[in-house]
Amino acid sequence: MSLAEICGMEDFGAFRNERRTDDDISQLCGNFSSHIELGVPPFENPTNLAQLTKDESGREINIQFDHGTTTLGFMYKGGVILAVDSRATGGAFIGSQTMKKIVEINDFLLGTLAGGAADCVYWDRVLAKQCRMYELRNRERISVAAASKLMSNMVYNYKGMGLSMGMMLAGWDKRGPQLYYIDSEGTRTPGKVFSVGSGSIYAFGVLDSGYKWDLTDEEAYDLGRRSIYHATHRDAYSGGIVRVYHMKQTGWVHIDNNDCNDLHYKYQAEKEAIENQL
Repeated sequence: MSLAEICGMEDFGAFRNERRTDDDISQLCGNFSSHIELGVPPFENPTNLAQLTKDESGREINIQFDHGTTTLGFMYKGGVILAVDSRATGGAFIGSQTMKKIVEINDFLLGTLAGGAADCVYWDRVLAKQCRMYELRNRERISVAAASKLMSNMVYNYKGMGLSMGMMLAGWDKRGPQLYYIDSEGTRTPGKVFSVGSGSIYAFGVLDSGYKWDLTDEEAYDLGRRSIYHATHRDAYSGGIVRVYHMKQTGWVHIDNNDCNDLHYKYQAEKEAIENQL
């Protein structure tokens, strides 16, 4: 089999009518030789970004965008709750209000996104492939601890190269419900309560006041919604839709999506009703 057939180039009309050597095709296909390798920048030292800080006119380029989001996860007697917002920003600009920041890796494993959206989505897709490969090889689901270790090891290989990731992995395996925090520095930490992103300090304020182990399911859903809503109310980089997921022994369940504006008026009406009773 030729290199052209391996890369699948014979399927593209642009290549059918042109005579190319295997060296030409190898150069074109280089970044697709492995799904877990990234294409490196076209200069010797990938960590030196000085060549990319000026445009063609010699003006400085600001490539250090501010990242913003709010995601949270907590364990309780009924499993694991994940709640996230949906605003994607680039500096002071809102790129999307409908970004899905919870990735469904498999039926018993969920990942959240915080940091660079492209980085998080890419590496979650790589992790989903690795988890599926493990399942096919071993005929059983991968544990949450092993999945989190895979992710931590993969991104650690690119430490210092500009990755921006702060994610949580929530799942249910033989040891019960599990929750881990992983970031682009290779950090991997198990825990019961996490919040990640620019609005996390506001979310923690609500979580700390309302969290307890023996919450009912509805109380846990409401705690997640309220925590994300209050973060979006105070943090300019968070907003959009509040998504809530519940990880159970039978797998994850998508609870609901709520617009932050709708939650604002709902909670305001509840507050006024309580004040009128006093």
